[in-house]
Order: sequence, then C-alpha cells, then structure tokens
Amino acid sequence: MHPTHKSSPAKNEEKQDYGDFEEVVDENEKKPQVGQEAPARVRLPRQGEKIGIILQRLGGNRMEVNCTDGKRRNCRVPGRFKRSLWLRPKDVVLVEIWDHDDKKADVIFKYSSSAINQLMKRGLLNLADETF
Repeated sequence: MHPTHKSSPAKNEEKQDYGDFEEVVDENEKKPQVGQEAPARVRLPRQGEKIGIILQRLGGNRMEVNCTDGKRRNCRVPGRFKRSLWLRPKDVVLVEIWDHDDKKADVIFKYSSSAINQLMKRGLLNLADETF
C-alpha cells in the first residue's frame, strides 16, 4: 500500500466481521513427532516374488542375492531397469523368481531405508539375522 493512500473504513470493518479464530486440536489424533516418520506405503512381495539382500556383485548386471526363503539365487537386472536401479552389496531388493529355474531370479525393485523399516515392523524382514 502506498503511504499517502488511506484505507477505507469499510475494509477494516470487513476484517473484523469474521472474529477471532482458534485452532482446534484433536488430542486423539496421532501426528508424527519430530524424528519420527509417517507410515510409508511399501511394495510387498506378490506371487513368485521374494525379498532378498545382495551379497555380492558378480559383474555385468548379475549378482548373488540371499532371499528370505533361505536360498541364494543368481540374479540379474533386466534391461528395462538397468539404468534406474543402482545396486550395491547389502541393499534390500525384491526379486522375481524365474518359472523354469528356481536358482535364478530378476531384481525388480530396490527398497529405500524407510521402506526397510516398514518391512521390519510388519515382520517380513529380519536384518539382525542376515542368514534368513
């Protein structure tokens, strides 16, 4: 507003017509505290998929993954995911087991740290016992 311009009394009265507002806080509503994360949506394994931890990179797009069913599988990253998935040992991944060979699988998803926490809360992953 320009300093020489005076506001009309009607505008001031309009502001006062609404009255004072008070914030209503529901004590039963759970809000995430500082340091806590809100519940995250997590991709869960479907039919023919298992959660696993990468043990070793074997070169190219292949790696050895220890799956939650106790088997070690030789996994590869399919071409459509090659550039989008950057994988290292100890990453938690979702693998899709091949139909014709149970010892091989494709890595189709990499879990973030918040998703790993959700998997552990749901009991689908136990990182304390990495042998599964």
